[in-house]
Amino acid sequence: MALNAIVVGAGLGGLTAAAALLQRGIDVTVLEQAAQLGEIGAGVQLAPNALKVLRALGLESGAAQLGFEPNAHVVRNWKSAEILAYTPYKGVLREVFGAAYYGYHRADLHELLRTAVPKAVIRLNSRCAAVRQEGDCAVVELTDGSTLKADVVVGADGIHSAVRQSLFGNAPPRFTGNACWRGMTPTSALEPGLLPPDMTVWFGPGASVVHYYIRGGSVINWMAAFESDQWAEESWTAEGTRDEAVARFADWHPSVRSLVTKSDRYLKWGLFDRDPLPQWSKGRITLMGDACHPMLPYLAQGACMALEDGYAVADALAKGGSDVAASLQRYEQARRERTARVQLLARQRSIENHLRDEDAMRARDERFARVRAEAATGKHAYGIEWIYEHDVTAN
Repeated sequence: MALNAIVVGAGLGGLTAAAALLQRGIDVTVLEQAAQLGEIGAGVQLAPNALKVLRALGLESGAAQLGFEPNAHVVRNWKSAEILAYTPYKGVLREVFGAAYYGYHRADLHELLRTAVPKAVIRLNSRCAAVRQEGDCAVVELTDGSTLKADVVVGADGIHSAVRQSLFGNAPPRFTGNACWRGMTPTSALEPGLLPPDMTVWFGPGASVVHYYIRGGSVINWMAAFESDQWAEESWTAEGTRDEAVARFADWHPSVRSLVTKSDRYLKWGLFDRDPLPQWSKGRITLMGDACHPMLPYLAQGACMALEDGYAVADALAKGGSDVAASLQRYEQARRERTARVQLLARQRSIENHLRDEDAMRARDERFARVRAEAATGKHAYGIEWIYEHDVTAN
């Protein structure tokens, strides 16, 4: 008998899971709490490991057209703009790792994934309140009092996951001591040639700034992270002011100041995370993406890991037959170590990006310089070749 599944959450990971399940002949219902589909105005990056998932779903060509491929990953000094590390991306990553690297407007990527999931299987205004197992079914309780049953439930409902809470309790996420500003600056607002078409990271004392081009190079997405002893609101949509953002980076290089000053919007974002979760599944219910391994943004792997999870859970269910619980255990065992390693490395990067001690900064920069000699072979300044080379679709 064919399986049927419920995916809770229609974000990037949830849509990937739904598309991969449908590709394998598994019936899917996607529950989305919002009244309409869409994504907030923010950038997202996909590395070669995630592009391989889109390739397997038949979406790689569309992803290439929508995305902007940076020339290189460049690390610069916050004050002088000196290049501390340089890893070529365009052309090199495809040759070495089998796929390219792109920057996107999140809404564009979300709509691309949506094209692989018929609208009829997505239920809007459907907020999950809790989940439970009931005999040979998994049950989702909605906040309107209704219930739905399926053979399997996949929780793709983010860091505040209701599915996770039902399975493992309501432990709150941890404030990391970092907050950030996010914005988008029209390229036309900047002096021509001010910012090369690279994925650029500026390292400064207690802060870092990341920017990359999206939408054919017409817009630059930027994120400015900084250490903060105040509990920042954990929201993608909390509005701030230009004056606040500009004041925090007033003594940075003029290129950074110009980028931040000319943004069209200023969003505040508190950075929260969790320790790796030792268990993702119970019976016929499992978790994926930020619901089980929320990622700090310092490796740009949060969306990538969610796409990998979505493909992996669908593949495990398709190969496992009627024993859903065993299939979910295989999925979890295949994913837990990798995602935990990425999760913890992203946490470590937040520390190294924001170093203040001069000796520690010198040691970091000297290490980057040694790696640069091998950059043309795919050797990355961050030592993350093992992330990019992975192909979850080959399992």
